[in-house]
Amino acid sequence: MRNIIIAASLLISPVLFSQEKDLTNTQKDSIENLSEVVINTDVIVGSKFKAKNKAGSTSFISAKELKTFNYDDVSRILRTVPGVSIQEEEGFGLRPNIGMRGTSPDRSSKITLMEDGVLIAPAPYAAPAAYYFPTVNRMQAFEILKGGSQIQYGPYTTGGAINMVSTQIPNRFKARVVASIGSFNTKKTYINIGDERKNFGYVLEYNNRNSDGFKKIDNSTKNAGFEGNDYVAKFRVNTDADAKVYQSLTAKVQYSEDLANETYLGLTEEDYGDNPYRRYAASNEDYIDSEHKQVMLTHFIKPSQNFNITTKAYQNDFARNWYKLDALQLGSTKVGINSILTDPTTYNAEYLALTGANNTADNALLVKANNRKYGAKGIQSVANYNFGKGSLKHDLDFGFRYHEDYEDRFQWVDGYAIQNGVMNRTSNGTPGTDANRITKAEAIAAHILYTISYDKFTFSPGIRYENINLQSINYGSNDVSRTGSTVAKVDNHIDVWIPGMGILYKINEDYNVFTSIHKGFSPPGAKVGEDAESSINSELGFRFRKNAFYGELIGYYNDFSNLQGTDNMSGGGTGTGDLFNAGAATVKGIEFSATYEVLNSTDRGYKLPISFTYTLTDTKLNSAFNSPIWGNVEQGDEIPYIAKNQFALTAAFETEKFNLAVSGKYVDAFRTLAGAGAIPSQNKVNSNFIIDLSAKYHLSQKVSLMSNIVNLMDKEYAVSRVPAGLRPGMPFSINFGIMAQL
Repeated sequence: MRNIIIAASLLISPVLFSQEKDLTNTQKDSIENLSEVVINTDVIVGSKFKAKNKAGSTSFISAKELKTFNYDDVSRILRTVPGVSIQEEEGFGLRPNIGMRGTSPDRSSKITLMEDGVLIAPAPYAAPAAYYFPTVNRMQAFEILKGGSQIQYGPYTTGGAINMVSTQIPNRFKARVVASIGSFNTKKTYINIGDERKNFGYVLEYNNRNSDGFKKIDNSTKNAGFEGNDYVAKFRVNTDADAKVYQSLTAKVQYSEDLANETYLGLTEEDYGDNPYRRYAASNEDYIDSEHKQVMLTHFIKPSQNFNITTKAYQNDFARNWYKLDALQLGSTKVGINSILTDPTTYNAEYLALTGANNTADNALLVKANNRKYGAKGIQSVANYNFGKGSLKHDLDFGFRYHEDYEDRFQWVDGYAIQNGVMNRTSNGTPGTDANRITKAEAIAAHILYTISYDKFTFSPGIRYENINLQSINYGSNDVSRTGSTVAKVDNHIDVWIPGMGILYKINEDYNVFTSIHKGFSPPGAKVGEDAESSINSELGFRFRKNAFYGELIGYYNDFSNLQGTDNMSGGGTGTGDLFNAGAATVKGIEFSATYEVLNSTDRGYKLPISFTYTLTDTKLNSAFNSPIWGNVEQGDEIPYIAKNQFALTAAFETEKFNLAVSGKYVDAFRTLAGAGAIPSQNKVNSNFIIDLSAKYHLSQKVSLMSNIVNLMDKEYAVSRVPAGLRPGMPFSINFGIMAQL
């Protein structure tokens, strides 16, 4: 049966449009000036022009925009996209937390994440928490889809989807080097080289990032930084451009390794006020070591001018061990680090121990090796057929995907003691005795999308199908061989149809209106009978362009019959990863974006666009329940970790010789536990307004000097109270670098 499914998937698929590079004047903002013949099979939207002509909310961040600030933190790249919520963690964007339209940002587990149109979370069905995130400064474009425009890109269709487009094979020989050094001994090196011949093309990339970090560990010489390396190779062979049936085959291989001295241990309110960049002595041994591998094959065939098929086969493997302080046990009771930092008065003895102020007995500090492996593999294909005559045009997408993934937890706990303010290991745990569990998923997904355009109208009905089998196998805390009789299995199965449709009306060349409605869905966990997340989502939007002023205004309403949360330690929970039902809920909001080109002189070679984006997110829980991470919820409470108001303002002055850009982002105060009315101080993360600055000077057409400043005003601001205690955002930092290209 599986072989039949895989063979069938070569004909049709779920995840992406194959889009031919359009080089018309109205579409020059595509991801790169690629060959007119080569088909870009990694993009969904492909340009701002196409994004603004879809019957659903869509944003596109081009290669040129990414180079403005040269961010390597996706949290900052997405800061100007309305409807996106970001919860920073360690300040460098190593493990971002992204939510969209009211979905929880915790580990980006409630949105569909893709790289080159392929699911990229370590185990998107079985364990979607994104402890791996691609190195973003090797990305060439970002495509963000919300509302009805995301119906093809499941399994998560509630908040939205993000597709990251990696560096494309160029249409001529190109080489690029970007190197920088800056605050906290931060160094970055990026190199790529690529070329294309008549029937062959390639691109090779190397990426290194390392830093000492901006925090200081008490009584330690160890830094709080990280180091990562990322290697990518793409090779393509293709028929002649004038072949009767054009075909290409592209192989992509990626490998990355990262080591970061990161912790879940934050600070108490008082200690944060004294020094937000301090780390307690008990976090000295915390680190995460990870490795990611990807292999992907993409076949494209174009039997005729209006019919093509794109097929992708992929395998992603991810392994990580986050070795970090989990709890203290000074007597008979074990106390988690979140409880200690939330109430250091009640747990004063534990607090004094983790700060290194008091010595402890052996094994008083429990450091957990959160050792896990993930795997995902599958095959997906899309067939696109378009036809029409005159003002009547039709576009059909048929999609299919077969996917498998798993999470393997094989964890243990080591014991430590504090002696003279320093941690010392006092016992070694046995692997598998803390968690010894495998969660597996097998999923078949399909979609049909039909877009018909007549005169000024575009109508896009579509439907998605997900068939998901989930299984959790718990081997117990003693059966490390995984062959004993203590195995406990639970299974869950779900079949779901996810319909949606969008309508676009083009008033004239300057204005259009659109609306969409679709079913929101998130897969359940492996527990028997556990419900999936379900909602009905609608939006209404207006786009405008009048001379130098353009933008859009969108209102949306998500009506949940069942909202779900996740008991992750990263969200302040127990770390089981189990889902919990939050019942009925509503999320509604407004998204606004506008750009005004104050100066735009092609003859004189300068530009000054000013952009403004605003997001209003209003949430309401309509059921009362007790949650491991949201607290005691009452009807009418707001969902935690969602800021009600956000706005961003960006200005970029460009000349032939230099560029100068400034960007400011405001995030409203938000609550860390569900509640209504004024936010209690102990459950509040205060608002902040952070300004970044970027400058670039072109020594020649091929060599440029660059600099960027993060947090220009050196504002001290908190970003979270989870996993345990207050955590700071990035302080003032400056980087200087050089970019050279051939």
